[in-house]
Amino acid sequence: MGGHVDPRFARVREVFDRHFADGEELGAAFTVHLRGEPVVDLWGGVADRRSGRVWERDTPVLTYSCSKAVTATVLLLLAQRGLVDLAAPVADVWPEFAAAGKAGVRVEHLLTHQAGLPVLEDAVPVADFEDQAAIADRLARQTPLWEPGTAHGYHALTYGFLVGEVVRRATGRSVGELVATEIAGPLGLDLWLGAPDEVTARAARLSAGERPSPTTGTPEDPKAGTSEESEAGPSEESIAGTSGDPEAQTSEGPEAGTSEDLVAAMARDALDPHSLMNRALGNPPIHKLKGGANHPVILRAGWPALGVVTTARSLSAFYDALISGRLLTPGTLDDALRRRVNGPDRVLRIPSSFGLGYMRPALAFRTPARGERGAFGHTGLGGFLGLGDPEHGLAVGYTMNRMSNAVTGSLRALHLTEAVYAAL
Repeated sequence: MGGHVDPRFARVREVFDRHFADGEELGAAFTVHLRGEPVVDLWGGVADRRSGRVWERDTPVLTYSCSKAVTATVLLLLAQRGLVDLAAPVADVWPEFAAAGKAGVRVEHLLTHQAGLPVLEDAVPVADFEDQAAIADRLARQTPLWEPGTAHGYHALTYGFLVGEVVRRATGRSVGELVATEIAGPLGLDLWLGAPDEVTARAARLSAGERPSPTTGTPEDPKAGTSEESEAGPSEESIAGTSGDPEAQTSEGPEAGTSEDLVAAMARDALDPHSLMNRALGNPPIHKLKGGANHPVILRAGWPALGVVTTARSLSAFYDALISGRLLTPGTLDDALRRRVNGPDRVLRIPSSFGLGYMRPALAFRTPARGERGAFGHTGLGGFLGLGDPEHGLAVGYTMNRMSNAVTGSLRALHLTEAVYAAL
């Protein structure tokens, strides 16, 4: 184990150490900034259990959907500068997107998972994995699965190709290029969307946890893990709750029901290879690559929905920059955090809530009770977490390589953030 903890946050280290002692972690790091001051900075364990390589202070790792918040920030920066109108139709900057009844889809619908395009209908060959414009072109030809703007469903992979193409059309540059020049470079972050070879060589290798049991509704997930081990998938570990915002658009209909009903529906969908959830998670088919998400093509491709490779320290520092106004103006961030959608998610089934690209507290984004009003951020498949809370001046980054069976979060991340809030 390495790092330091401010004495006020001693309980956080106890929780972090206990996760290792109980065998829940392989390698991990956890960082907290409090009003700009790093009060927790911990790391430990093994970065690659095949070789025994240890987790160092600066070990990066692929953080899956924590990437979506970084990608959203790039688009919000462009909107803040007047280069993109979030209320305008996507077709204004991407004319081909108007096909198949999508002329009225607005840019903000992409950030709020309301576009009705959570699934790539045609299989994407491995040869096209690094051609994001070609993948986006497939989506431009598709018909939405629901009327855009009337419901929301988690666009697990397509989010990145959609937002990324808007960014490319508006600037002529990729999201990854803008992350480097507008976020990581100016802030001095070890954070890449499209990692160079020297970074992929020292990145932690993702490993799955225990093989899921059919009785728990936690199947293998084709998007995660390694070739030699079981994959991480959704489980009830990802479920927790806060009430929603009455101002947000709420999805009703066949997905609505009690929390218990929705958890059961999510478990059933997780076991069904033809469910909307698994179709959204499974194409492009990362599982076809040797080593799955550990394959260099994924680490360097820079998919805006899941491709950010970073450290816990830099992930926390990213959120600290957000809440301190060093990236977005306070007005831009306040508007981005206003809940646009809230309620049962057509893909995940359980309730999710989104502002403009950022998750807000709901069953799909667990936060301690004290964070329910101000917290925002994004989880990553397997348990990664990036969180900011302007009300408390908190920024949190959690990375690891032993993936849980959770799509939207993990109990390890929740236990650590509970200890953080308890110390305030």
